[in-house]
This record gives sequence, structure tokens and C-alpha cells, in this order.
Amino acid sequence: MIKRQDIEAREYEMLSPLASKAAESRGRVFPEEQCTFRTDYQRDRDRIIHSKAFRRLINKTQVFLAPEDDHYRTRLTHTLEVAQISRTVARILQYNEDLTEAIALGHDLGHTPFGHSGETVLNAIHPGGFAHNEQSLRTVDRIEDTSRRRGLNLTYEVRDGILNHRGPGIPFTLEGQIVKICDRIAYVNHDIDDAIRSGIISMDDLPENDIAILGSTHSDRINNLITDLCINSEGKKEIALSPDFSRALLSLRSFMFANVYNSPEVQAVTDKEKVDLIIRSLYGYFLDHPDEIPGVYKEIEKEDGTNVAVKDWISGMTDRYALRLYDRLFVPQSWR
Repeated sequence: MIKRQDIEAREYEMLSPLASKAAESRGRVFPEEQCTFRTDYQRDRDRIIHSKAFRRLINKTQVFLAPEDDHYRTRLTHTLEVAQISRTVARILQYNEDLTEAIALGHDLGHTPFGHSGETVLNAIHPGGFAHNEQSLRTVDRIEDTSRRRGLNLTYEVRDGILNHRGPGIPFTLEGQIVKICDRIAYVNHDIDDAIRSGIISMDDLPENDIAILGSTHSDRINNLITDLCINSEGKKEIALSPDFSRALLSLRSFMFANVYNSPEVQAVTDKEKVDLIIRSLYGYFLDHPDEIPGVYKEIEKEDGTNVAVKDWISGMTDRYALRLYDRLFVPQSWR
């Protein structure tokens, strides 16, 4: 029988001196008795997987809204791909896989319905703006709950990795830095795959210089980026791609913004005007009818105000729930 202390001891034997060790965690906001068998990072991973916010990711848009093809990514499959790539890198570099996985699984819990289109609208209408990384941290800190308290009470290392997976902030653990880069590796490459499947672009459209460096197939690019990241980061206190691979990935990302994310074809599919109408209508309605928001958000309203409670509720909705709710509130029954 393997107990927590055995796993913690093995980490010192098997992991890099630079790796985060569960026994050295900065702990939790609210101290807890430790588990007999799982490390704190393993417990964090499990809490995230069993959360309601994690389950809802299956019905949240990645890029393509309500696609008919079964093989387009959702926010959940994106999350799983980030976790897989991140764990592979952590394993090669002998860093803490459990911490890496927990951060990766939790990094997008705060994403809005309708992908980045929904985030853009909520950022425009909510006082103080909206950023999904900040909302992801808020989701695990304030909105989700355990049997003991509101909030999952995750370790500081996991919370820091979730918050700083995007934007200028740098995670203070190397495991968090792994997730930050692997998130970009995952979405740039799987969004290329989805965009080619949709017919918006073809392989011939991809920038030749970038493809020459990164690889001509999806699997080659993922493998080459992982290899470069590990070779360039080994033994260093910073996780980074080599200059050539970094430039190529950023260039490919810019190509995707110009030709996919902001293209007329994707804008037509995602119907930004419809997304704008739905998010704004729901936000305005519940500001005027706060008595109709669910119980946990009523508690948030008392503590943080109506705007924050409404923002928290809407950002947690799935695409289909937001559509159904809009239909019930604003579409006359005779029109349905």
C-alpha cells in the first residue's frame, strides 16, 4: 500500500531538483488535514475533475459555435489536450506531473459560453472588464464548492498556475510555466486542424517558413514543439521554446488570428451579433431581476454586488443553456 508520504518521498528521488515537491507546497488558504494516500496536488486535480465547472466545459465553444461535425474541439477537449501535452513535457523534464495536470485541467474553468466571442461581450459590458483566467481562479476560489466550504481551497501553486496561464504574469512554478506554453501549443495546432476540417483554410495556406520549422502535419508539429521545449528548457529556471520555434509558433498564431479567428467565415459561423445580443440581454435581465439568480449567486450578490453575481452566473453557462434561457425569457412562445 502506497501512502502520501511514500509518494512525497519518491518525488525527491525521481524529480528534478528544480521541480515543485508536494511536501513543500505553500499550502492552502484554509488549512486542511492532509489525505492519507494522495498528495495535495493530486487532491487538487481530483477536486477540479469532479467540479461542476469542469463538466460544463463539454458544452462550451472552443472556436466553432454549435458545429454539426462531431470532431470539432470543445473547451473540454482543448483542456484535455493541454493536460496531455503538459504532462508529457513535465515527465520528460522530470517535473511534477500532478501539479502540471491540476493546473492544466483548471486553466479554462472560467471561460464564457460562445468562446472568445462571449468573453469579448462580457468584457465590454461588465464594470471592470472580464478576463477568463481571472474568472477561472474565481471559479475555484469562490463559486465551486466542496462539502466543507464554498471554493475548492486549492493549493497556492495550482491557483497561481491557473491565474497566470495567460497574460503578462509568469507562474512561479516551472510546472505552471509548462502549462502556459503548452496551452498555446495546443490551441494553435488543434485550431489549425479544425479550420482545415471546416474548409476555411487548407494546408497550402499555412506559412511555408513556419511549417518548415514546426512540421507539416499536426502530429509532427506537436512532437517537434515538445522536443524543442524540453531540450531548450532542460536544467533551466525558465520554460521556453528556442528562438526559432518561438518565432514560428507566434507567427502561426498571428496567421490564425488573421485568417481564422477574425475571418469573415468564422465570424459568420459564430454569429457575433447573435452572441452579443444573447449575453447583453441576459446580463441586463438579471441585473433587473436578481431575485431570479440561483442560490450560490445570491450569496455572492450579498458580498460582491449584483453585477459580479450576474457576471459569475453568465460566464459559467454553457452555450446551450444560455441559448435556452434566452429563448425562454425573450422569445414569444408563439414564435417557437
